[in-house]
Parts: sequence; C-alpha cells; structure tokens
Amino acid sequence: MAGGCSNARDPVRCRGMFGSTDTASPDALRWCARGVLLFLALAPCSGGAAPFVEPLAPGVYLHIGKHHPVQSPHRHDIANIGFVIGARCIAVIDTGGSADLGKRLLAAIRQVSTLPICYVINTHVHFDHVLGNAAFTDTTAQFAGHVQLAGAFRGSLEFFREEFTAELGDAQLIKPELLVEDKLQLDLGNRILILQAWAPAHTDHDLTVLDLHTRTLWTGDLLFRERLPIIDSSLRGWLGVMESLGTLDAQRVIPGHGTVSEQGWQAASADQSRYLSMLLRETRQQIAIGTFLGEAAAVIGQAERDRWELFDAVHPTNVNRSYRELEWE
Repeated sequence: MAGGCSNARDPVRCRGMFGSTDTASPDALRWCARGVLLFLALAPCSGGAAPFVEPLAPGVYLHIGKHHPVQSPHRHDIANIGFVIGARCIAVIDTGGSADLGKRLLAAIRQVSTLPICYVINTHVHFDHVLGNAAFTDTTAQFAGHVQLAGAFRGSLEFFREEFTAELGDAQLIKPELLVEDKLQLDLGNRILILQAWAPAHTDHDLTVLDLHTRTLWTGDLLFRERLPIIDSSLRGWLGVMESLGTLDAQRVIPGHGTVSEQGWQAASADQSRYLSMLLRETRQQIAIGTFLGEAAAVIGQAERDRWELFDAVHPTNVNRSYRELEWE
C-alpha cells in the first residue's frame, strides 16, 4: 500500500491495544499489524485528516459519522457505516447519506481488499444510511434489508428526490432485493452474519447485523449514543426491542450514531434506555393530569437536556409522537 507515515512501530501499537504482546495470540497480533498498516496507508502523516475507515476487530471496519444536524450541509455524513470481510466476500452495512459518501466507502473497501462485495445491507430507510447505495450498483452485491424496507423505499422516493437533490445528484435509489422477515444467515466465507428483522421501534423496518466471529453487533438506529434518539415508529415497541437486543451474544456494539461500545449491550444502551423510559413515564404522567400536547414538550424530559447532542432539535418531535402513541392506550 502506498502513502502513510514511515515512523510507526507495529509491536508498540499492538502492545497498547492488548496490554502486552506476550499475552496476545499470534492471530490477534497479525490482525493488529494489518490494522496498523491499513491506518498508515489511509491516513496522511501528522497534521492530516483521519482515515475514512478504522479497523475495529479482525475483518470489521467502521466509518463514524459526525453529529451534524439534518439541516447542515454536512448532513450526508452523520451515520456510522462500514463493512465486514470474510474469506470469500465482503458485506457492506449501510452506505451513508450521499452518492459521493458511498463512493468514498467503496474506495476505502478497495484499499483493504479486492474480494467481491456480495451484500449491501441497509438497516433502515433513512437517508443517512441508504443514499450511498448507488456507488455499489456496478458490484456483484445483493441489496438486503427488512421485509418492510422495499415498501419504505417506495414511500420515500419522492421525498428523497425533493429534499436530497445535492446528495443524490444523478444517482439512482437502489432498493433491497433480499428481504428478511425474521432472521437470515449470510456466509461470507468462514464468517457468518445473522441479519434480524425487528418489530416497529425506531422505524417499522429496523434490521440488525451480528457478526458471530467477533461478536460485533451493528444496530443501525436501534441504538443512538451521544446524539438524541428520534422516534419514527413506536416508543413502546422500541423499549421492547431493546430488551430483546440484550439477549444477543454481542460484546462489541456499533450504534447507528455515536461511539462504539466494547462493553456489551447493557452498557452501550444505558443512556438511551434511561431517556426512552423517562419519555414513556413522563408522557403518561402529563396525559393523566391533562397537559395538552402543545405544552408537553416544555415539561417532559427537561432533565435530559444537557446529556444529549441536538436535544432541542429532536426532543419536541419525540414528545409529540410519544403523546399521540400513548394518549389512547
């Protein structure tokens, strides 16, 4: 690989990751060395920009989105996107919020591997996860998603074309052809991914991806960290799905937005669980005492304001949708 800096010491970097090279397995050290070489190849020398993707575990690569508001000119780059490499082929998990970002993801993949891309998996239909799909039309990839995702695409086409003209350009919107009703196992070659469709929660078509080899769970927007979660389907449903996600054998958790957790689901989801549980409890309380919908957002959840990015932009919408869901329960 060309580029990068020449003053790195792979064993030193790997010792920092594993505590000591003496206690790390040979496979782990080989992976770490490959990851360091990738970092050096993709990143310029000191003072330059960070690499587009970072290795998280053997064969797992992630681009972390930024916490821009949806009105920002940088809104195309707010979601976590990445890929998993098997012995036979590669699976992409979400493609970003513009055709150009999808092209950057494809270029990053090709700097790591020449294996074919066999799957592009969309966790749900929101623009920041799917508008990069067009970059992968010339690959051999099958596009996969929740069984309800195709319908969600059809319902979003006009909206995307009107509101995201700059992000789409001349690219076409690519819909899923491989649809998941419950669970689907994908074999990338000595590497199994479990795709699981969920009941209405963040949306009515959320999908997760579990890499059994590294116990890495890609949650899509079923999990937000730092950035306030937004309800697009069901508050009660989302809390129920979160309980079920806690039963999966995942050590590393990649949220749809925010930082990765290496401490398992309970630690990763604690802040979101607190916020959504509060929203359920306090919305019910305000309904019970007769607070009108238009007044509820100023009362509910204010203790959470300083704990989240974009609270003022998102929280009123969450209160509105939660109130409408709960007022006739």
